[in-house]
Amino acid sequence: MQIIRYSHLDEILPLASDWDQLGRGVPFRSWAWMSNWWRAYGISTNGSANSDRQLYVLAVFDHSTELVGLALWFVRHSASQGSTVRFLGTGEVCSDYLSLLCERDREDAVAAALAQWLTEKACRPGPDRWDLLAWEGIDPEDVATRRLSDQLAQRGHTIHTRPGPNCWRIELPATWQEHLAELSKDHRKQLRRLERDYLATGRARLHTATNRDEFETARRILIDLHQRRRTALGEPGCFSSVRFAAFHNDVMPSLLADGRLRLSWVELDGRPAAAEYHVADGGVVYAYQAGIEPELLEHGPGRLANLMTIRQAIQRGDRAFDFLRGDEPYKAHWRAKPRACVDIRVVPTGISARIRHGVWLTGVGMKRWLKNGLGLMTGNA
Repeated sequence: MQIIRYSHLDEILPLASDWDQLGRGVPFRSWAWMSNWWRAYGISTNGSANSDRQLYVLAVFDHSTELVGLALWFVRHSASQGSTVRFLGTGEVCSDYLSLLCERDREDAVAAALAQWLTEKACRPGPDRWDLLAWEGIDPEDVATRRLSDQLAQRGHTIHTRPGPNCWRIELPATWQEHLAELSKDHRKQLRRLERDYLATGRARLHTATNRDEFETARRILIDLHQRRRTALGEPGCFSSVRFAAFHNDVMPSLLADGRLRLSWVELDGRPAAAEYHVADGGVVYAYQAGIEPELLEHGPGRLANLMTIRQAIQRGDRAFDFLRGDEPYKAHWRAKPRACVDIRVVPTGISARIRHGVWLTGVGMKRWLKNGLGLMTGNA
């Protein structure tokens, strides 16, 4: 196995097609998603190269120079944390199901090669130095990352694993009626009322963007409804972040061109009532972002949008509908099941790295103690 580190996007561009094949149909692992994320978050606020962040993408090639694995990482340098390696797509973008990309049945060999390379570079002076591997939102079914973690542990590195945020997924049946039958009696009754009062009467219509003009309309409605709803709740809204807005401004057209974007809005009595930003691939629809009209809350625009988009997914023959991270109660009402992602920290054997890890563990323990203590105090009040 040969490992090459890439520090610039233009160096990796020739691998984009192979990259997507190794991503196995998860949009958040795709070249479009990851490369646009780096363009938005890998630079400083004035648009110049960010001196404290560098790409840290490791490509694994076999003896015949075939790409068999990719570690989609970047490294951030700081005086307090040292050099920390994280997945591209982390932070406010909330990319779920991140993983080490690997050909099937090559996980052991790829993990061993990466573990050896990382062990040689850990805590040592040079451009490839690292003091911490911090991986968040890891797919629980990702065999390759688990094998890499095991290989690093065998080489003396400390592994700290803790539960990450749950993602929630519905395994879709063949028909909408079958899905309705799986829901609770009360929820089923609510949905049938919405179908009768809004869908059957033609008051509510679902529009899904299929071309650039429809896309621009849908994007404008999404941002407007999302921002006004969050503002009404006293929150800034995701699109108030310049980097977040810039990232989606670039990635959404790419996803549309690839047929992976499902950007839609619900029109109620001729007025936009809700908008949904979904990405889809491999038969799975991922519900990424949404917005609802604050002035139409009595009509249940969020539930209406979920009804129409889930029904649409079933009609298209999709196998699953994924609400992504967050334990909001409505997800369980749709009979979505939690998928517990994990966060992993790998600490090398260097003294400074171990000291930093000890400080971090103390902070985590203190937060947990304060949380539990305040809970007890509240309970006794």
